[in-house]
Amino acid sequence: MSAWRSLARPATAAALLSVLAACSTSRAIRSVAEPVPRSAAAGPIGPTPAHLGPLDARVGADDLDALWERQLMVPVEGIPRGSLRDNYTAKRGSGIHGALDILAPRYAAVVASADLIIGRLFSGPVGGIVIYACDPDQRFVYYYAHLQRYRKGLAVGDRVAKGSVIGYVGTTGNAPPDSPHLHFQVMKRAVGRAWWDGPAINPFSFFALDALRP
Repeated sequence: MSAWRSLARPATAAALLSVLAACSTSRAIRSVAEPVPRSAAAGPIGPTPAHLGPLDARVGADDLDALWERQLMVPVEGIPRGSLRDNYTAKRGSGIHGALDILAPRYAAVVASADLIIGRLFSGPVGGIVIYACDPDQRFVYYYAHLQRYRKGLAVGDRVAKGSVIGYVGTTGNAPPDSPHLHFQVMKRAVGRAWWDGPAINPFSFFALDALRP
C-alpha cells in the first residue's frame, strides 16, 4: 500500500465509535460565481487504485476508472488524506455503513470533492442537513450529511467547482452531538426517478487531493 493511502493518527477511539454507532446512510442550471478552489496537494500518478470494500455487481471496472479520473478532493478543508479512516464496511445492523465518516471541528468547511451540480437539499431526522450532488456527466452522486448549515445562497441547480465550499461540518440528524463529522458517500447514479439511490462505492482509495487551508 502506497504512503498516500496509509493511515495516520486516528481521532480518539471513543469519538469514532460514537459516530459509527449512530451515523446512518441520502432543471435549469444556475451558474454561480465561485472562488478559485483551495490550493491542493497533487495526488499520485498511476493506474486506478485497488477498490477497498465490497463492490456492488452494478459497478464495473470502467466506473472505477471514471471515478479515479475525477481526482477527488477530500471533502473537508484541513483534513489530510493520511488522517482518514476507512470505516466504509463498519457494521450497520445486517449491512454495512457504505460511506466514510470524517471527524472534523464543527463549522469546518465542507467542499465539493469534484466539479458538481447540486441536485437535492433537504433536512431529515437521520442525515440531518444534507446535500446530494452529481458530476456534470451524471455518472456519480455525492452525498454530504450531518451538515451544520449550507454555504450561504447554495441552491439546487448550482454548478460548483471542485474545492468550493458548499457547507459546514456539524451534528444534525442522528449524529452524536459531541462528535461533529461529515458522513460522505459516493454512489453510481441510479437509473430512474430515484437517481440518488444507486450502488455505493468506497471512496477511500480515490482521494487524490487535499483541501488545504489558505
